[in-house]
Amino acid sequence: MKALVLGTDRTLELVDRPKPACTAPDDVVLRVVQVGICGTDRGVLLGKFPAEPGVVMGHEAVGEVVETGIGVTTVKPGDRVIVNPTLYCGLCDPCRDGVLNFCENKTGNEIGIDRDGAFAEFMRLEERFLHLIPDGMSYDRAVLVEPLACVLNNLLAASVGAGDRVTVLGAGPIGTVTALAAERFGATVHLIEKDPFRLDAARTFFEDTTVAVDGSAPPADVVVDTVGSLLAEACALAAHLGRVVVMGFDERARAEVRPLEILQRGLRIIGAGDYNSQVFGRAVRMARDLPLERIVSHHFGLDRVDAALAALGVGTGAAYAGLKIVIEPGGAA
Repeated sequence: MKALVLGTDRTLELVDRPKPACTAPDDVVLRVVQVGICGTDRGVLLGKFPAEPGVVMGHEAVGEVVETGIGVTTVKPGDRVIVNPTLYCGLCDPCRDGVLNFCENKTGNEIGIDRDGAFAEFMRLEERFLHLIPDGMSYDRAVLVEPLACVLNNLLAASVGAGDRVTVLGAGPIGTVTALAAERFGATVHLIEKDPFRLDAARTFFEDTTVAVDGSAPPADVVVDTVGSLLAEACALAAHLGRVVVMGFDERARAEVRPLEILQRGLRIIGAGDYNSQVFGRAVRMARDLPLERIVSHHFGLDRVDAALAALGVGTGAAYAGLKIVIEPGGAA
């Protein structure tokens, strides 16, 4: 099969890899129909987040089951499925306590980071990490379920509810989904973006909603940094007793905050980590009523990954020219 692997120079290389096969009773092999390019994938290529050279990248995947192990009972060949790529062992103390996102055995099990992922024609995964796509839901909507699970994890950690004033920093795909979900929770939402392309795209997306899209916002009860490098700015935008959520991934980011200000203003800084897989089913159900497919702006085949990355501002002189970029390993129509 064809697959995109991470090179030592942080580029993606199209290579031939053996097609996976079921080797354990709970194994499932799926044909990857779509895989979204995540901000984390972009961060790996830009040096903002670590990954293992030689790994098949990609984790926001949807596909069709083609083979199952002898012990699989919940899916069958032909079923359309969504991949939950946040794996957990189920046996360590955090897993037994229900905080599956803090599993102690993640090393070697981070899909697309240090375990082969979904930028490939086929992938193998254990049965428990696959969810059926609801009848009538398009692949373009289903491929955004995993990002929605990330968003739910962070909004729930911040106890976002009706009447809250929520400011979202960054109008990329994650920021857009965050604003959409927060509005659904009954919050008053402001979405802040500086990049001209993403600002215009967000204004178009939210033109018939109550979400305000601009370059600034009034004090908020909850500020969500979807960029991962705007903690100081987020604290400045928070109202007294505000909750500041660090959501974006940027290993290189540093922030200067004043502890006394956090104390005197009663701020809470929240790091929710990866989503707890217990929210994934809720994300699938919530996606039934959210127009997530409108965030998908481009489809590319594996052989056009350079063009896909250029649309995300990766490359010399490249600027944002798309929102959610989707790879179709079987070839984009």
